[in-house]
Amino acid sequence: MVWILSIAAFVGATLSAIAGLGGGTLLIGVMFAVGLAPVVAVPLHAAVQAVSNASRALAYRHDIDWPSAAWFTLTCLPLPFLTAPLIARADADVIRLILALAIALSLMPGVSSALHTQWPTRRKMLVAGALNGAVGMVIGATGLIIGPFFLDRNWSKETTVGTLALCQTVGHMLKIAAFGMLGFGLLAQWTLAVPLMVAVAVGTLFGRRLMRLVSRKQFALLFKLVLIVLALRLAFSGGLGLWARY
Repeated sequence: MVWILSIAAFVGATLSAIAGLGGGTLLIGVMFAVGLAPVVAVPLHAAVQAVSNASRALAYRHDIDWPSAAWFTLTCLPLPFLTAPLIARADADVIRLILALAIALSLMPGVSSALHTQWPTRRKMLVAGALNGAVGMVIGATGLIIGPFFLDRNWSKETTVGTLALCQTVGHMLKIAAFGMLGFGLLAQWTLAVPLMVAVAVGTLFGRRLMRLVSRKQFALLFKLVLIVLALRLAFSGGLGLWARY
C-alpha cells in the first residue's frame, strides 16, 4: 500500500506542479480506492497536501494575491472545527460516490468556470473559503471544486497557481488542527505520512522540470484520462459497497 500511495502522491504532485491543481483529488481518490477509512485518509491527505501546496506557494510567493488569500481564510477558518465531528461518522462508500461525482463534474467543460469567473474576486474568495472549510473535512480534496473560483481575468497563471496553493495550504493546516483537537493525531500514521511527503516534494520539483518538455494540452489529456479511470473505480467501489449492505 505504501508504494501505491507514494506513486500516487508523486504523480499527483507532478500534475499539480504543471496544472496548478488536481493532484490532491488524485491522491485522496487512490487513498479511498485502496481501502483507507475516511478518519485515516482525510487527516493523512491534509498533512501530505499541506507540504505539496506549501512548496508551490513558496515557489510562487512573489505572484500571490495576498488580499484574496486573506478573504479566503476569513470564511475557511471556523468551518473545519465545526464539521470535524462528522468525519468519525462518515460512510466511506458514500464519500467514494461523492468524490466520483465531484471528479466527473470537474471534467465537464465550461460548467464550473461559467458559474464563477464573472463574480467579483472578493465574493469568489469568500465562497471558495467556505466550501473548502466545510467540504474539505468530509471528502478531503477540494482543489477541483474551488479551483474555478481562482480563474480571474486579471491574474496571471503564476498568480492563480500561487494564490490557490497558499489557500489550499491554509485549508489543509486548519484541517490538521481540527483533527488534532478531536484526538486524531498523525504520529500514528508516520510510516505512511513520511514517504508520501517525500514523494510530493520530489514530484513538485519533477513537475516544474517536466513543464518545459511536455505541453499543457498533452498533459491535460493524460490527467483527464487518469481522473476518469479513478472516478469509475470510486463509483464502482462505493456503489458495490452500498449494494452489499442494502
